[in-house]
Amino acid sequence: MNLPATTKKAIIVGSGIAGIASAIRLSLKGYQVTVIEANTYPGGKLTAFEQDGYRFDAGPSLFTMPQYVDELFELAGKNPRDYFNYIRKSSTCTYFWDDGTRLEASADNKRFAQEAAETFDIDEKIIEKRLHKSQLMYELAGRTFLEKPLNQWSTWLTRDVAKSLFNLNRLSLFSTMHQDNKKLLQHPKMVQLFDRYATYNGSDPYKAPGILNIIPHLEHGIGTFLPVHGMHDITTSLVQLATELGVEFIFGTRVEEILIIKNKVKGVQTASGNFFADIVVSNMDVTPTYRRLLPAVKAPERKLRQERSSSALIFYWGVTHSFHELDLHNIFFSQDYKKEFADIFEGRVPADDPTVYVNITSKDVPADAPEGCENWFVMVNVPQHKDQNWEELIPQYRAVIFKKLNAVLKLNLETLVESESTLTPLDIEVKTSSLGGSLYGTSSNSRYAAFLRHANNSKIKGLYFTGGSVHPGGGIPLCMLSAKIVSELCPTP
Repeated sequence: MNLPATTKKAIIVGSGIAGIASAIRLSLKGYQVTVIEANTYPGGKLTAFEQDGYRFDAGPSLFTMPQYVDELFELAGKNPRDYFNYIRKSSTCTYFWDDGTRLEASADNKRFAQEAAETFDIDEKIIEKRLHKSQLMYELAGRTFLEKPLNQWSTWLTRDVAKSLFNLNRLSLFSTMHQDNKKLLQHPKMVQLFDRYATYNGSDPYKAPGILNIIPHLEHGIGTFLPVHGMHDITTSLVQLATELGVEFIFGTRVEEILIIKNKVKGVQTASGNFFADIVVSNMDVTPTYRRLLPAVKAPERKLRQERSSSALIFYWGVTHSFHELDLHNIFFSQDYKKEFADIFEGRVPADDPTVYVNITSKDVPADAPEGCENWFVMVNVPQHKDQNWEELIPQYRAVIFKKLNAVLKLNLETLVESESTLTPLDIEVKTSSLGGSLYGTSSNSRYAAFLRHANNSKIKGLYFTGGSVHPGGGIPLCMLSAKIVSELCPTP
């Protein structure tokens, strides 16, 4: 593909997935793009590693909305399948409760409703109604408010917005996720199952607005997918595309300051010298961007002081056994969900009874673990890092997790773990500059959270923001959309 000749330069600070996607889009728009990354590798949280013969995706483990990845290759005139391949899962997740209840959630909505109705002795039409409402919410509001900047009049003066406003009563704006689910689903276990989608943006379903119940549609309406070479393949394939388009990546170089002269961006300063550009896009968490890189700029304190999202404590276990009852995604629920979320957002650790998520890619990619073994990515939601001693908390959480999993699976899991490493909120903060290790920037624990999230542009000419800490939010699909918004906001060179 022949790109337009240009002398206009763009610098991306950070090579998280949104930074890479922004680089691709700006290159296709006509900019000469340089990505400067403090780490020696790309991807931010979306990385991978190997230990003792096991391969692990270090960060995000759920892949939805693959069309946003495919779109980048298609925009470049490439066939996505020449770079990146994935499969659609026939089930979305397997759920376990302490009383022995188990439910495999089929990716086929009709089958899921039937099996859930049989498991919980409820009318399947109740579940179908929940799924239909999630789809309706997405169609009425999801596309408009996730794919467009909320601080631009052009977003609001459209038929789509008018249609959304006309249907406000159907969007559950004035109830919480939990209230909306309780009203529709009635059965406490089904309510808990759908409440869990608040964790997809690090929020509390007892506080987050009901409109976030659009999230289940991404799984049940569109599907869950698995890259055939692991989640990290999203990063490597997009870096390959960006490089082919002429994007320059500079690794192991930390940006120290974004240079501003007369309210206009001029480039960035690093220890090895200055890089000048017409636009700068920060893929760094917006709070440290202001605190560290924009020392002379008045920060939007109200936005930066918002409640942060939850973080995660992750154990990477090499397990010398194969479990037929487990799938790619598995959830072991706590008995008191409300208390669990209260503990997380009030900073109490360790939780007495955390919900445990187990991801096992070797179920679909046998090469990710030795024969007869499995690679377990085990995660619990925890508060952001403030002053906790995670080295002391790791064995406490490990004991709680073993106790929970052993009770459900009827074994002594600790005797099967032959390889282990951990990732704490402090590790996440150090490796990715996410304040406190918060996975999604700010939480959505108020009905106004979406409107208080930092925009993708700024009052400084030529300065833009992308990634999970700004609009429209965290997670791979929303980070992809933030890159799209940035590219549309940037002027054509």
